[in-house]
Amino acid sequence: MANNDPDRSKEQFFYPRARYYGEFNPENLAFNANLQEFAQKVAFICGLETGGKISPDEAYEEIRRLWKTLKRSKAELLDAPKPEPPDLPEDGA
Repeated sequence: MANNDPDRSKEQFFYPRARYYGEFNPENLAFNANLQEFAQKVAFICGLETGGKISPDEAYEEIRRLWKTLKRSKAELLDAPKPEPPDLPEDGA
């Protein structure tokens, strides 16, 4: 099915998303989205630095900031203890 919406095509070009094939749960899916966004932004920053638009120090600091955000995301999504399932009443009670 062809997509003729130019804004959507541009969005997909600049911000591609790969399909997630890992173990599915909401936390893994959210972290994967954050990881893909991190990788995309790092690629942009590298391109800007390579093209002389930003300094190596600016690139480093921006990537460092992004890394801290990704690390916090991992801690909140993947490292946090999972809550115990609630005690549910027996069927027929």
